[in-house]
Amino acid sequence: MSDARGFVHASSFVDEGASVGAGTKIWHFCHVMSGAVIGERCNLGQNVVVMNGVRIGNNVKIQNNVSIYEGVEIEDDVFCGPSMVFTNVMNPRSHVSRKDEYRKTLVRRGASIGANATIVCGVTLGEFSFVGAGAVVTKDVAPFAVVAGVPAQRIGWMCQCGKALPKSGVGTCAVCGTKYVRAAKGIKRVAATR
Repeated sequence: MSDARGFVHASSFVDEGASVGAGTKIWHFCHVMSGAVIGERCNLGQNVVVMNGVRIGNNVKIQNNVSIYEGVEIEDDVFCGPSMVFTNVMNPRSHVSRKDEYRKTLVRRGASIGANATIVCGVTLGEFSFVGAGAVVTKDVAPFAVVAGVPAQRIGWMCQCGKALPKSGVGTCAVCGTKYVRAAKGIKRVAATR
């Protein structure tokens, strides 16, 4: 199905009661469940599942084979790489219902999550943070931080434009001119100088 509002591939299901914003594209073999809210101009790659109660902002790119479980909230301009994983329970057991124990995971505006990364529930990924491919995130990630490894550790800082910042994170981006200064949780953006 395609019209001015967006596109849903014939092999995908968008359940009644789901909300999908204008210009959003939902590709092959996806399932968007009732109660899910997806913003405008999003792109869901092949085999994406969006569970009931999930909120996804505008201009979010979700690559192939990603499941977004209840308890996950994704703000605007987020990138979720192929086969990355969200969780929503700390101690799952097939024979024990844990629905009342879901932990919220918040992905702030502009964050990028690399392919095959795992985001353990209950964490916040700061705005414009960058999670490396294959990382396992077990604690909050500061805004503009670059994390990698198992468990994920901060290995650097990245500008909102995607350019690496100096090791300290403080200074001016050589590409876009945005200035960064120290903040309580790492660094913060001050202003573009260009």
